[in-house]
Amino acid sequence: MNNKSRFFLLILLVFINKGFTQQSKLKAPLASIEEMKLSFRDIPILKNAFINSMPADQNDGILVGELGIDGGNKEMILNLAQRIAGNQYGIYDSFLIAHKGKLLFESYYTRGRINLAHPQASATKTYTGLLLGRAIQLGYLTMADLDKPLVSFLKDLDPSTFIEDIEKTTLHQALTMTTGIRVSDENRKKIQKNPERIKGQGEVQALFEYSDPITPESKLFRYSAGPALVMQVIEAVVPGTAKDFIKNEFLDKMGITNYDWPTAPSGLPQSGWKISITSRDMLKIGLLSLNKGKWKGEQLIPEAYIARATSKVVSSGDNAIYFGGAINVSNEGYGYLCWNADLKVGSKSYFTANAQGGGGQFIILIEDLDLVIVTTAHNNRYPSTLRMTAEQILPAFIE
Repeated sequence: MNNKSRFFLLILLVFINKGFTQQSKLKAPLASIEEMKLSFRDIPILKNAFINSMPADQNDGILVGELGIDGGNKEMILNLAQRIAGNQYGIYDSFLIAHKGKLLFESYYTRGRINLAHPQASATKTYTGLLLGRAIQLGYLTMADLDKPLVSFLKDLDPSTFIEDIEKTTLHQALTMTTGIRVSDENRKKIQKNPERIKGQGEVQALFEYSDPITPESKLFRYSAGPALVMQVIEAVVPGTAKDFIKNEFLDKMGITNYDWPTAPSGLPQSGWKISITSRDMLKIGLLSLNKGKWKGEQLIPEAYIARATSKVVSSGDNAIYFGGAINVSNEGYGYLCWNADLKVGSKSYFTANAQGGGGQFIILIEDLDLVIVTTAHNNRYPSTLRMTAEQILPAFIE
C-alpha cells in the first residue's frame, strides 16, 4: 500500500470512528413546547432522520444497551433504518427495537419525536384489553368472568327492549370481536340523533336495541363495538371511574405520563382509537406483555390473561388488512384485542403477537427471539411492517 492509499484509509477510519462517536452522543429530537400544542398533522418534518444504535438512558424505566454488543446484527439494522429514512417502506415516524429486555435501537423520522405522544389509532384496542387484565389482577374480575354475559356486569340496562339473543353476548366475545353486533347505517343515524341517549350504559342499551339480528355468520371475527363494551365493564367493576383506573393502576405503574386519553361520546374513556402515547411508552407496554404481565418485578396483569390475550383465539380471515399480503406472513389471527401471525424466515416460522393501528402503529412481540419492535407512522394505508419484520429484522437476531 502506497502513502497515498494509506492517507485515504486513515481519513476513512477517522470518519467512521467519528460517526460512531457522534452517534452515541446524539440527542434524540425533541418537540418544542410550541410544537406539542400543535395537532399531529401540523408537526414540522424532521430535516434529518435520527438513527441511534446506542440509545441513551432517559431515566424512564427502560433499560438500554448497544446494538451489536447486546444482540442483533448492527449493519443489517442500520441499513434498514437508512431505507426507512428514504421512505422505501412508507412514511415512518419512529422505529425501536428491544432485545432481552433492553432497548438497543431507536430512530425517529418525519414527524417522530422522542417526547411527542403519537396517535395510536386502533392500537388503542390492545391497551383496552390490557386494562381488563389489570382489573382481573386486582380482583375486580376473574378469569372465569370472561365467559359470563356482559349484562351480568351492567346493571343499568333494560333487557325488555333487546334484540333476540344479544343478552347472551359474553366478555370473551367482546374481547375477540365476535359479538355478532352489527348496526346498520340507518340505525346508527337514529342513535346519533339523540347523543344523550348513549351516555354511560346507554351506549350498550342502544347497541343491544339497534343491532341487526345475531346470526352464526355475524359472530365471525370482524371489527365491531367490542372495545367499547370492554370499557363499559371496566367502568362498572372498578372503584371510582375507568378514567382514574387507567391513570392510577395502569399508566402510572409504568411511569407513562406523556399521553392523551380522550373521552368518548359515552362519557367513558376512548377504547378503540384516538389516544396518543410516545414510542418509548409503546415499548414499555410491549415489554410488559413479553414479560408475562410483569413490570419491574410487579405483576400488573395475570400471566394467564397475557397468555390468552396474545394467543390465536380466532381466525381473522380476510379482515387482516395490515399484514402486507406477503408470502412470509401467514396464519393471521386475533386474541384479546390483539392481532397475531406467523412470520417465516427461511424454513422456520416465528409466532408474533402485535398491537396494530391504522397508518402504521405497531407493537410486535416475538417471544422466541425475546424481541419487541415498535413503529409509528402516518399515511401508510397498508403498512408493510410485518413483512419488513420477517425479511429485514428477524434475520438480524437469528443466530
